[in-house]
Amino acid sequence: MSNSAPASKIVTAAVLIIGNEILSGRTKDANLPYLAVELDKIGVRLIEARVVADIGERIVEAVNALRHRYDYVFTTGGIGPTHDDITAENIAKAFDVPLLRHPEAVRILARQYKDPRDLNEARLRMANVPEGGVLIDNPVSAAPGFRIGNVLVMAGVPSIMQAMFQGVKHSLVGGAPVRSRTVSTNLPEGKIAQGLSALQDKHSDIEIGSYPFYRLGKFGVSLVLRGVELGAVDRTADELKAMLIELGGEILDDANG
Repeated sequence: MSNSAPASKIVTAAVLIIGNEILSGRTKDANLPYLAVELDKIGVRLIEARVVADIGERIVEAVNALRHRYDYVFTTGGIGPTHDDITAENIAKAFDVPLLRHPEAVRILARQYKDPRDLNEARLRMANVPEGGVLIDNPVSAAPGFRIGNVLVMAGVPSIMQAMFQGVKHSLVGGAPVRSRTVSTNLPEGKIAQGLSALQDKHSDIEIGSYPFYRLGKFGVSLVLRGVELGAVDRTADELKAMLIELGGEILDDANG
């Protein structure tokens, strides 16, 4: 469980995915959907996601933009032993602090590689952490991530990233949990757009998203309502259903979550 911020506090986050392999299409990112779901569970709203190449100045630029805008920034990728793993050094540049070889990280790696000859300089790069960084445990493959300020730096391999996140989740301070309700109809978006816009203007505290679908040879749209107060979400959903029926539509589904 995370700690809790005041009920009215909206806690925000961004994800920064680092790696040429994502941008080339060779690797399909699985970390963003995982983080989106897990953060939502603890009352942290994922507001933005970026993907940047293994280019130092791009990483620095993105980290500085995001860490000043959101409560948390989660980076994935670029903390391995190869030449293109440049995340740690550029996080240090973003915070304007030196990159140091963390003694505890070295000890962790030494335990992993029993033969000292295996702990070569390339692998020791995984022990480099910006000054002031706190290690994030890696129970899968040992090489740690780290946290500095509101930036949490984790591996790109999904199984390792997930284990790292589970280890730090308890330390995250979440805000009001988001409640959601999904109403699906057979009406097309064009027919409901005007009424939906008016409903959104009326209930500015509720986020309404429209997601068209094609199922079993028929078109329709799922309308997702999200807000921090369940009663307000339900009242808005009731108004939405009444509007859809008035427009001649059918309610195909109505579900919480």
